[in-house]
Amino acid sequence: MDYKYIEQLLERYWNCETSVEEEQILRIFFQQKELPAHLRRYRSLFTYQEEAAGMKLGDDFDKRVLAEIERPVVKARKLTLYSRFMPLFKAAAMMLLLFTLGGVVKHATEEGGTSGIVYVHDQFENRQENPQVAYEGDSVKTLIRETSSKPRLEENSNR
Repeated sequence: MDYKYIEQLLERYWNCETSVEEEQILRIFFQQKELPAHLRRYRSLFTYQEEAAGMKLGDDFDKRVLAEIERPVVKARKLTLYSRFMPLFKAAAMMLLLFTLGGVVKHATEEGGTSGIVYVHDQFENRQENPQVAYEGDSVKTLIRETSSKPRLEENSNR
């Protein structure tokens, strides 16, 4: 089958020289099921109007559009001073926490190069080895007196 006339119409169509009747001929031609391979790529261009004409708005379209237009106005909520500054309070609390932890870590690592064990060692340095001290009356006062008197004696002898 010879498609020279259709090819000529296509050429005139691309140059915008066709009439409405000639464009209708092209639309009818491209609605056929059997098309040559070199003309199949133009089918969607000429069948688009037929497919678009078949699409229609639903019955509830007007209702949906009016519902969108008539939505209630959202009122602005009041911002309290507390809610405005809450992010700043949170940031300040995090900074305080970081500085506190940083100070503790720095203090623990500066003293003699030991990593925090200094505090535990200082608490148990002057402990009693004798279990009999626990049975004596006022053993806590005795223990405090004994441990507190030793450093004072050493401090006095150093001066």
